[in-house]
Parts: sequence; C-alpha cells; structure tokens
Amino acid sequence: MNKEYSILIGGEAGQGSRKAGFIIAKLFSEYGYRIFIYDDYQSLIKGGHNFSNIRASKEKILSHKGKNDFLLALDERTMTEHKKDLDKNGVMIYDSGKYFLNLKNKRGIPAQKIVRELGGIPIMKNIAIIAGFAKTVGIKWQVLEKVLKEEIKRSQDLNLKIAKTIFDEIQSDFKIEKLKQKTLPLISGNEAVALGAVQAGLNLYIAYPMTPASGVLHYLAKNKDSLGVNVVHLENEIAVANAAIGAVCSGARTMVGTSGGGFALMTEALSLAAQNESALVIVESQRMSPASGVPTYTAQGDLLFTLFAGHGDILKFVIAPGDAEEAFLWSGEILNLSWKYQTPSILLIDKEISESTFSFDKTVLNKVKRTEPTMWDKQQGEYKRYTITKNGISPIAFMGEKDAVVKINSYEHDEFGITIDDIDGIKKMQDKRLRKFEGMKKEVEKLNAVNVFGNKNSKKAIIVWGSTKGPAKEVAEKLGVKMIQPVIIQPFPEKQMKEVLKGVKKLILFETNATGQMEKVLNSYGIKVDKKVLKYDARPFLPEEIERGIK
Repeated sequence: MNKEYSILIGGEAGQGSRKAGFIIAKLFSEYGYRIFIYDDYQSLIKGGHNFSNIRASKEKILSHKGKNDFLLALDERTMTEHKKDLDKNGVMIYDSGKYFLNLKNKRGIPAQKIVRELGGIPIMKNIAIIAGFAKTVGIKWQVLEKVLKEEIKRSQDLNLKIAKTIFDEIQSDFKIEKLKQKTLPLISGNEAVALGAVQAGLNLYIAYPMTPASGVLHYLAKNKDSLGVNVVHLENEIAVANAAIGAVCSGARTMVGTSGGGFALMTEALSLAAQNESALVIVESQRMSPASGVPTYTAQGDLLFTLFAGHGDILKFVIAPGDAEEAFLWSGEILNLSWKYQTPSILLIDKEISESTFSFDKTVLNKVKRTEPTMWDKQQGEYKRYTITKNGISPIAFMGEKDAVVKINSYEHDEFGITIDDIDGIKKMQDKRLRKFEGMKKEVEKLNAVNVFGNKNSKKAIIVWGSTKGPAKEVAEKLGVKMIQPVIIQPFPEKQMKEVLKGVKKLILFETNATGQMEKVLNSYGIKVDKKVLKYDARPFLPEEIERGIK
C-alpha cells in the first residue's frame, strides 16, 4: 500500500462532515501518519455544500492535493460534484441505502438504514460512513473505538453501536501500513496562535467574532481556566482595540483578533497605540475581500493594508507565519517583541492557516518563553512614562502602581505625557520613537526572519509568504529549486533577503492576491521578480499548481 493518502468527505452543512474529517485524520494519525486537513465550507448554518480534504503522509505535509484516493459522500451533491476529483483508481464510499451509483470502484454502505434501525438521528450517518471507511482500509476496531470515544461525547453508546454494526458488515479491501512514527497531536492554526501567545505570558484576549480569526476566541474561551487567560467578547472591533490599549497600559499582556474588515475599524486605535507606545498585538487572519468578500474562504490581500495601516509614522512589527508550528512560535515572539519595544504589532495569517489542521511537533513548545520589558526601577525620581533614552525605549510602569503617575495621551506629548505643540519637543519625541525602529530593524536581522527550503544552491528560486509556504515547499523539494519565505515583513529583513538571493538568476513569486502585493514590497527594496503567478479565486494554491507555475 501507499504511504500517502488523500480523502475527501463532504455533505450539507449540519451533516457533520467537518467533524467526520477530523475523526478520519485522527485514525491515520494513530497509525503514525502526518496530517493536513483543508476545510471548505460556505457561510451557511444548514444546507449548501461543505467538505474536508484530509491528507495523510509519512512525510510532513502542509497542503492538500487536487486528486483523492477516497471520496466519502454524505449526500448526492458530494458524489456528483467531486467525482472528477477522484483518482482513476480511487474508491467512492456512499450510502447505498439511499443512492445507487454506477461506478467501478465503489463501496456502498447501508448507513441511513442502520442508523434508523438502531434508533439514531440523521447526523449519525457520518459515524456509519466513517466506520465503513475504517473497515475498508483495514483500520482495527480498537483504534476506531478509541478515537470515537475521544471525539464523540453525546450519545456515545449509540454512536459506537452504529459504528460496530457497520464495521462488522463491511469487508476490508486494503490494509494501510502502520508507520513507525510517534503520533503527533492535531491542532488548527488558530489554536497554535492561542497557545503560542499563552506560552509567552498572554493574560487577556479580546475580540469580536469574525471569520476566520474566531477560532482563537472560541478556543481560548473554552480553555480559559486551564490556560489561565481572561477572555472578553465586546460589541465591535473599535471597542476591542481601545479596550486592549487600556489593558496593556494596566500591565496585561493582551492580544486581539479579527479579519480585514474588523482590522479596518481598529486602525485609529493602532495609531493611538503607536503614539502612546502600547504593546497592542493584533491577529489579522485574512479572508477573500474587499468588503465582506467571501467570508469563509482565503486570500493574501491584506499585506499592504497592514504594512501601511494607521495615520502618521507608525512603528510596528508585521509577521506572517506559514503553518501551525510557525504560528505558535511567532505568536509568542511577536508578543515578546511588542512588549520589548512598546509598539503595536500585527500577526498576519489567513484562513488557510487559521482553519486548517496540522500535525504539530511538540518540540517547538520549548522554543517560546516569556521575556520581560524594560521596567521602571523607581530610582530615577518622579516617573516619566516617555523618558527620552538612547535606544528610544522608556522604562515602563503601569496604571495603579505605587509612586507612579502614568499619563497616556493620544496627542504629541512630553516625557510626562502632557500635551505639547512646540517645535523642539515634537521633534525630540518623534526622534525617540524612530530610534526604537532602528533597534527593531537590528533585532529582525538577528532572528530567523527568512526561511529557505529546497535546493539552496539553485539558480532558480521561488518566493512565497504565509500559507503558500506549504505547497511551495513540497514542490521546491521535489523539483530541486530554492524556495524563499520571508516571515517578518516589517521591519523588512533586507540583509537576510539579499543574502539568500545571491546566485539566483530567475525569481518567481507566488501569492494568493490579484495585484502581487509582495512584489511591491520587494520592489521597494530593489528586489525584482522575473515572473509572478497569482491566484485570486479564494482558494489556496495546490502543489500541482505551483509545479505548473515553475515549469
């Protein structure tokens, strides 16, 4: 048998295809496979068409593929719409009690019939399909039972009864190989963002729900007691950003989350945070835009917006991780950096990272630790919130602290925080903040701000950012070309980027937007691309598409 499998399961919203996809992924994970799940769903509560594409491989993978080895259909639309996505030797698994399918490679399962006979409800058909699939590919009942007990809490006995009845009726046609690799946990990008921030000392998360960032809010709210984080759901994004600044000024490590439309409402507060030097950290998970766009689908269209958001000279970090492990690492790092330099920051991800599920290597947990900002030591006399220093970073005290009067101002101000409009005072304070940016640029060059994969000596290179890392890395390693991934976008790691570009004769850019936004960033630093391949249909790149683009 193969050591890589691609499975698509689909149905209407409300039929449980997404949960079923996660259970199938866990079955393969129990056998030592590395997992990636792409979830595709419409902005509907019921009806429409949802599907999950599960890819299981011996090697670490970060994207799904266009062709599938198995197609699991919970409804007729899945059978008809995704028949074309089935590999020529692929197998269709469907409800033979409801549909008749004239297809060579098929496995009919009396799902609806068994569910009714055992007194189940319609949504339990997904358990029947899972059980039929598990038996078909040779997964042992003990493994299926273990995973179902972990994932199904309601009506567990009945669900297990349905699964066992189907399992005993179906014969095995295949036997997937159990790999000699440890089982890794499966987490979404949003969960990774949450956990990375917690590891760096997150105290408070504030948000108004907006897809695809909502998962961070829901995960932290569900686990607030065990993670030790306070979670607040406010009435809109304006309230969210301003409340977060107040929390930061009171000493709480705070993060907020949204998508492009919500971030638009936060931009005035972003300028406020820059002026009063608050460590406001914003998770901006991109979706297809402009306006409401396509709410449940992906894009990389907010890069320039986040780089230039806010009025005036804004100093901020913009960091764009490319998978769940990077999301964990950089979520923690950006919180530390923001507090170190007392400046706002943006963690820029997208739907493909936020809502996809990844096998997660727990060794990265040790790479994130909380670091402390420069604190007021009470030795310099009367406290000045904006003390002018050589590096631009003022020792910080928090509201309510004994012997410290903390003045937070949206106007230009002196060292105490009192409004000013004199020429010398304005320039001194602007220069103070600009010195921080010089330190930020030097800091970036010390970090792993640019990743390189594939053949590092290749004269042909592709450049990607964010979630496009997944399919691009896979293809670069297959074809023997260099792949370059800038992770920190602002301050731009100019030295690192020009170093990794040495010897490159042809540079091809891939990104999921219509205007080549990263190309504009690269051009501003004198870096020219020879060709750009853009995708802007609200879907991520597939490895096959990257390969065609290179060839």
